[in-house]
Amino acid sequence: MEEGIFLERLDKILSNLGYGSRKEIKAVVRKGMVTVDGKVIKDSATTVDPEKSQIYLGDEKVIYRKYIYLLMNKPAGVVSATFDNYDETVVDLLEFEHRAFEPFPVGRLDKDTVGFLLLTNDGGLNHRLISPKWHVDKVYFARIDKKVEEKDIEAFEKGIVLDDGYKCMAAKLEILKASDQGSEVLVTLQEGKFHQVKRMFKSVNKEVIYLKRIAFGPLKLDESLEEGTYRELREEELAQLKEAVGLLDD
Repeated sequence: MEEGIFLERLDKILSNLGYGSRKEIKAVVRKGMVTVDGKVIKDSATTVDPEKSQIYLGDEKVIYRKYIYLLMNKPAGVVSATFDNYDETVVDLLEFEHRAFEPFPVGRLDKDTVGFLLLTNDGGLNHRLISPKWHVDKVYFARIDKKVEEKDIEAFEKGIVLDDGYKCMAAKLEILKASDQGSEVLVTLQEGKFHQVKRMFKSVNKEVIYLKRIAFGPLKLDESLEEGTYRELREEELAQLKEAVGLLDD
């Protein structure tokens, strides 16, 4: 293959862009309704370079894009996975036109945790966003069953030791409200261990009773999104994310 040429099956290209299932695309192509660089294509398995070829479905020009980037306000009761045998997943909440790109969640939120969740099929960006070495902040709002005190702030700064002996990276704990009846706090992490926020508070003898991620790197949760809904990232938001992990000029 020549350098710089990216070949993809025609049916996969059209399916990923939301024009129908592979089976439906195959039928459309067989009818001679698709042209590539002015030539009618009747075999849906034909490979083309979607970044350079002119593809038309009928009179409509196909605008190709390889990656998709989605911002979801995750609801409780849904798992951060692409598939689960028992529970509804965040991918199940997507429209067909977005599921066709086979996106996956960036990191994970616990089943009962709500808020900011990114989904993408861009593996390079995903890797950097979840890698602690890139120091991408994840900010959580939490309600705690007991009074959070200054000593808890200091413990988070030093690095909480979890129940399995793992010592967390330094984390920022900010008290919004605190009383003997409970507290409201903000927690900023650069890691994403399993149930990490809950386990960190358990290590200081407290329990998280509500948890919501409100920011990821430079982006904040779009409060206009109801739980269970999502939208595509705006160009400037994607640029901010890429800049945060050194990918803007790649």
